[in-house]
Amino acid sequence: MRNKLFSHVKRVVIKIGSGVISTDAGLDRDRLAAIAEDICGLLNKGLEVILVSSGAVAAGKGQLGITGRPQTIPQKQAAAAIGQTRIIRGYKETFMAHDYNVAQVLLTRDDLSNRRRYLNARNTMSTLLEYGVTPIVNENDTVVVEEIRFGDNDNLSALVTGLVEADLLIILSDVDGLYDSNPFDNPQAELIPVVERVTAAIEAMGSSPTGTLGTGGMLTKLKAAKKAALSGVGTLVVNGRRTHVLQQVFAGEEIGTYFLPARSKLTAKKQWIAFSKKPRGKLLIDEGGQQAVIKRGKSLLPAGICGVDGGFERGDAVRLCDLDGKEFARGVVSYSLTETLKIMGKQCAEIEALLGYKYRDEVVDRDDLVLTVEGEEET
Repeated sequence: MRNKLFSHVKRVVIKIGSGVISTDAGLDRDRLAAIAEDICGLLNKGLEVILVSSGAVAAGKGQLGITGRPQTIPQKQAAAAIGQTRIIRGYKETFMAHDYNVAQVLLTRDDLSNRRRYLNARNTMSTLLEYGVTPIVNENDTVVVEEIRFGDNDNLSALVTGLVEADLLIILSDVDGLYDSNPFDNPQAELIPVVERVTAAIEAMGSSPTGTLGTGGMLTKLKAAKKAALSGVGTLVVNGRRTHVLQQVFAGEEIGTYFLPARSKLTAKKQWIAFSKKPRGKLLIDEGGQQAVIKRGKSLLPAGICGVDGGFERGDAVRLCDLDGKEFARGVVSYSLTETLKIMGKQCAEIEALLGYKYRDEVVDRDDLVLTVEGEEET
């Protein structure tokens, strides 16, 4: 079955976790080289690979005399600055031995939130692939505090999957996949080979981080798989410390947990709105407005807006929420906060009289809107 599932794959994103290529002592160079060699084997078969590699902090902390996880943000930034060069050097040496080249791509959330920079990043990686160069992506931990404190490379790998329009996301973890219960607590726990859809119940099965090096547990991998699914891409979570695991994957062996892609996928623009563009505020929508958006596929008009929360300008992303503040969609607004406060609850015919001008009837156009409620998918 796996042979059929992966037979269409031409471009794959492979995410390598810190726990795979690092130990408490630092970077596991032999493991990194072994995985890099397997990736070169995939390149020999004609596949395009984008690598998202964690491990910079773990690779650099020893140079600073730090044992365990660095305790302060400056320590993490300094360790990442040292470790990133070591990781790139490790990949470069192995790839060059097989006559392949790599390129370092460091991204921040702002790079993917800004539409122009998002497209620039996509064009850069597409050009690298055209020249047979493998992009090695990581968060720019040395300068972005928020990315270290809240970010994780599982999420980044899902965003990159949509960015480069990959056919498959493989997450190399330090566990075999998703179990029906915590395998560390329950020896009888069974591996789940296939997940059709990442529901709230499935997410509840995700464990919290247990290691000393990584920033995410199974829950971050489930969320990444959910995002990739809405991009029309399946995700495979496998144990990256298993010898030649990538060879086994593409040989069709039934290992790990495979998360199926959604039946219908979001357009590229809506993927960007849903996952990359950072929301700046909330619009509180009445019941009629909610039904129009969720059930009837309509745009959001000013009449359905009952309140606002946060600040935003025209062109920013906002969360669309019910009156209790629960998000059901997000989209790009056509009016600023000041303008929205003047026209909310009003009819479209009143906009020009209230503002002295009118951009459009819709506060959030349907083409700039993505549903995020459980059970809803749209293209």
